[in-house]
Amino acid sequence: MIKYIDKLIAKLKASEKGQGMVEYALIIAFVAAIAIVALNNGLGQAIKDAFTSASSMVSSANNVVTKT
Repeated sequence: MIKYIDKLIAKLKASEKGQGMVEYALIIAFVAAIAIVALNNGLGQAIKDAFTSASSMVSSANNVVTKT
């Protein structure tokens, strides 16, 4: 029984699947944190302004086309 437990522990120590999953989780958390900080520091407003401007331009172009 002890030999079986020793083999199981050795097998678990040799396995790196859990380590890879933890690394990916840390990378995802890091990218999410950067995105949150960027959006809270003005990037979100800049994106919103860009889309508002584009929407305004499309509406203007649509009004010009429908008048002619």
